[in-house]
Amino acid sequence: MPPTPTRSEFRLGTAPGGLPQIGHAMEFQKRPLEFITSLAPCGDLVEFRLGETPVYLVRHTELIQDMLRDTRTFDKGGPIFEKSRAFFGNGLASSEDAIHRRQRPLVQPSMHVRRIAEYVEVMREEAVKVTESWTEGRSIGITAAMQALTTGVTARTMFSTGGGPDAVAEVHHCLPIILRGVYLRMTAPEEMVEQLPAAERAEFDDALARLHGLVDKIIEDYRRSGVDHGDALSMMLSARNEDGEGLTDQEIHDNVLNLFSGGVETTASSLAWTFHLLAEHPEIERRMHDELDGVLDGRAPANDDLNRLPFTRRVFTEALRLYPPVWLVSRTAPTDAELGGHPVPAGSTLMYSPYVVHRDPEVFADPDTFDPDRWLPERMRTHPRGAMIPFGAGRRKCLADNFAMTEGVLALAIIGSRWRLRHAPGTTVTTHVAATLGPGPLPMTPEARRTGAGLAAPR
Repeated sequence: MPPTPTRSEFRLGTAPGGLPQIGHAMEFQKRPLEFITSLAPCGDLVEFRLGETPVYLVRHTELIQDMLRDTRTFDKGGPIFEKSRAFFGNGLASSEDAIHRRQRPLVQPSMHVRRIAEYVEVMREEAVKVTESWTEGRSIGITAAMQALTTGVTARTMFSTGGGPDAVAEVHHCLPIILRGVYLRMTAPEEMVEQLPAAERAEFDDALARLHGLVDKIIEDYRRSGVDHGDALSMMLSARNEDGEGLTDQEIHDNVLNLFSGGVETTASSLAWTFHLLAEHPEIERRMHDELDGVLDGRAPANDDLNRLPFTRRVFTEALRLYPPVWLVSRTAPTDAELGGHPVPAGSTLMYSPYVVHRDPEVFADPDTFDPDRWLPERMRTHPRGAMIPFGAGRRKCLADNFAMTEGVLALAIIGSRWRLRHAPGTTVTTHVAATLGPGPLPMTPEARRTGAGLAAPR
């Protein structure tokens, strides 16, 4: 583990190249991972431009932690992030620090560890449902299958009685369109967005209107009924702070959208990448299957089983390291600030990339190697502090990190107990960069490990 530089040793650099008016936007738009990875030799804090907007890429883990811990100095916002807020409102993931401080205590109970334990039955049912139609030897799109799983889980834990299967189908249709459109509008200069085909712009507007309308109707129905359904929406509706104040309908609406945008494609992409990695590493897959067989013996896992599946958890954690779904995160400096001994002017946008950090050879040994055992306790102590950041860090760490880990390990356990997945012949796996880091359609062929229609219920 390399020593941490002193304040005076953190290097400030500038990205080479760039064009008048658009800066580095063309490179960033066409080859974002390659572009931000290429900035490694430039420094620990590297300035580039998206259009006329100056941006600092924060590369060193110590500086990233400094930035994430100081939420008042480095806030959510800035011209790039404001484009996202226009579509997702002021929920926890998108709000400025002052609003976040008020809302978090009111929203957080819906994702408390005890509440997540109650969601396990929903997660289990959705994982079994998605795999019921699988047939040995018939290829499936694993990314689409995992999106169906996570959409069902997120919708049913958010609003268990709101709209039923039609609401889940609506979210499944609208959300990918919205996430692709918002990412493009965040990263591309305005003139590029204006040149999009009219049909593409209309599809985005329609999906956004439909999802907003669905969420508003469900909130209205819940308010009218006054029934506590034991789900996340009911908890947000009833939450009160020490002054007796609750969340407004608009704040609840925005937080539902934030949880959807952060809870569907992210975990789905991570699961798809995990099955891809397991297919490429049969010895690791065999170890995971042996653990599942030894602990579960063909039955569906219960919440208490999850702590008895440490290797399966390490497999999912290592997939998150190699392919963090949230690959780029931004902050802004509302006033003049300092980071790593260097001035950061007021109004600056700062970004960090979990993907870049997780694959930095100065941070992780053999960073491109899929090695779940790097998460054994004795080896974890060798990683730099704050090196693993798929969920962020500090006060604004992802509210649903435990939810996502539980959902991911549970899905691996249920699917891995019954099926072995292999790449379909002729498959070329590519990294699709948008709001999340996904593997594209990813056709895979199931091979049955156990016979029967499904898993036995937990004993």
